[in-house]
Amino acid sequence: MKMGKVWLVGAGPGDCGLFTLKGYQTLQQAEVVVYDSLVGAGVLTMIPETARTINVGKRASNHTLPQHEINQVLLREALAGNRVVRLKGGDPFLFGRGGEELELLAENNVPYEIVPGVTSPISVPAYNGIPVTHRDYTSSLHIITGHKRAGKEYDINFKALVDTEGTLVFLMGVSALGDICGALMENGMDPDMPAAILQQGTTAGQKRIVATVSTLETEVQRQGIETPAIIVVGKVCSLADQFGWYEKLPLQGCKVLVTRPRELQSTMSAKLRLQGAEVLELPAIATAAIPDNTALKEAFSRLAEYSWIALTSPTGVRVFFDQMLEAGIDNRKLANVKFAVIGSGTAKALKERGFIADLMPEVYDGEALGKLLAETASKDEKILLPRAAIGNQEVIQALEGFQVDDIATYDTTYQSQEFVDQVKLFEEGKMTCAVFTSASTVKGFVEATKGLDYSKVTAACIGKQTKAAADAYGMKTWMAKKATIDSVVELVEEIHAAGKAEKV
Repeated sequence: MKMGKVWLVGAGPGDCGLFTLKGYQTLQQAEVVVYDSLVGAGVLTMIPETARTINVGKRASNHTLPQHEINQVLLREALAGNRVVRLKGGDPFLFGRGGEELELLAENNVPYEIVPGVTSPISVPAYNGIPVTHRDYTSSLHIITGHKRAGKEYDINFKALVDTEGTLVFLMGVSALGDICGALMENGMDPDMPAAILQQGTTAGQKRIVATVSTLETEVQRQGIETPAIIVVGKVCSLADQFGWYEKLPLQGCKVLVTRPRELQSTMSAKLRLQGAEVLELPAIATAAIPDNTALKEAFSRLAEYSWIALTSPTGVRVFFDQMLEAGIDNRKLANVKFAVIGSGTAKALKERGFIADLMPEVYDGEALGKLLAETASKDEKILLPRAAIGNQEVIQALEGFQVDDIATYDTTYQSQEFVDQVKLFEEGKMTCAVFTSASTVKGFVEATKGLDYSKVTAACIGKQTKAAADAYGMKTWMAKKATIDSVVELVEEIHAAGKAEKV
């Protein structure tokens, strides 16, 4: 049997934009993914659908599998001939026990590679405006595990750490914050030394508390903190307010679920992330061209008969032209055809295929498209309407009396995934909103979140039909001014601002 291989991949601190290119490329080739609880949700959504996944837990004294069993899982899967990605939060070799996992692989001559990850002791302070080194304050950095076994004393030379006068970063030390600060002061650290605790850095849950070594524990008790969090001690902590930048972004603290089909997500997600949002890409639907589409092939054979082709989505554009090419028909057959499109996104997709839309309504929905086409076309002109099998009826109703060939070109299926607990995120109020760009994405979301109280879902809807679908389930609905990606991003900003105002 062919020997498999293991890649130890660092997933970074949480923000999926900090996942390395090599890490992403390696993940896309995985047949088996072994992941833990510290991997950011955004990175988990990048796991390919074809990969088998194994959740091994591992978060501060709450392990789904003990370490020796994780080691055995990696060995077993590699010996079975699989390409195995061990996906670990942060970096595999910084308190990630990556070395222990390699020992068993090396003993059994299993090939492996290491893909380093962006590590939290540097990135999380950076997202909070704290440079871990600054020549006016310190010239060294020390990273220490703050975790200690119950009933045991720290095996740390606190006196040596104090003497370095460097920046100290403690990982996994939240529960022992008082012990850490006390030990530093007992060994000569100035009680007024700036210190900070940084919660869930690089994500929508980011929060910082800056105080001193002597007052940090009291401030944490007063303000509250959630794990995972890191402790930073050193003069550089005093720069946080001056250098803080992440919280100034319009959507910092905003966690958004994007439900569009995977192939349509990138532009919207990128715009939301640029504004500071944490975006989870969890497609509620998937689209696939209808195989052996006899009706469409027959329409291709009569393209000269059509005066208009009406397109109702970017997916419809893609499928139509891909199927045309597959049938051996080139674009010259469309020389005398005029195109009507439902909105700017569809117009853009059409332009990428070399055609400029002749007709586009001011309101981007099926009813408006149908009415405008009815006003523009003559009754003796034949119209081809290639679209989703579950397309709405408004466009057809508006074209009553016209010669329309309404042909289903692609199917829409509902999707679900196991990596992110969407129900829990909404129930606990940790998701700002879900973005819906069609009624079918609303229905797909509902299929994937059975049991959820939908009154706890704030829905950012692209248009009235989408809003109506969300309203039917009792969601708190908002609607974009225009059916465009930019308008939806503006809507999310409004929702986020309103949420912050409520908390004040």
